[in-house]
Amino acid sequence: MAEKEKKVRKSENAVQRYFRETTGELRKVSWPTWPEARHLTQLVLLVMVIVGLFLATIDYLSGLLINLVLGI
Repeated sequence: MAEKEKKVRKSENAVQRYFRETTGELRKVSWPTWPEARHLTQLVLLVMVIVGLFLATIDYLSGLLINLVLGI
């Protein structure tokens, strides 16, 4: 019986093995519920806005500093 399993595994190509292993890994994933996913999405959007505002402020201030140094 062990020889039969080895023959089946050897005839399996890399693409088949990839999809079989990927399916097995996806079954192990702890998927979030809809309220959790919505909450995490809102959190990501909030952090994006905050980081965007921070970077825009740094860009504006560094532009003012460069203009001041260059005397423009």
